[in-house]
Parts: sequence; structure tokens; C-alpha cells
Amino acid sequence: MKIDNTPVSDNVVRIIKEKGYKQCAIARKAGYSRQVFGNMVNNNRVIRPKDVERIAQALEVDAGDLFTPIN
Repeated sequence: MKIDNTPVSDNVVRIIKEKGYKQCAIARKAGYSRQVFGNMVNNNRVIRPKDVERIAQALEVDAGDLFTPIN
């Protein structure tokens, strides 16, 4: 079964790049292992509502920003 976390996963990756963060640092700050966080942003693990809030806090953005479609 293919998991599609779009647009959240795309926005997480984009924000990490824009802010110059390391993915492993955001994973740690959000309370995830590097592997679990990587699975989420690579669509191998479902990003649940509770995950969105934790990730948004780690990225220092509003949770709604993670749902904005990327054009």
C-alpha cells in the first residue's frame, strides 16, 4: 500500500531546506528517531495529526503551513 502524506511531507522537506536545518536535528527536536522521521517525509509511514503538531513546533511554523499545497 502506497502512503501519500502530500502536501505535509513536501512542505516539511521544503521548510527544512529553506531554513537550512538538518533533517536529523528536526527529527530529534520533534521527538522522533532519524529513521522514523525519514519514513514520514518519504511517505513510508503515515503522518498523523499528532505528528503534524510536533513537527510544526520543531520547525517553528504554524501547523496550517504544512498543509498549503506547493505549486
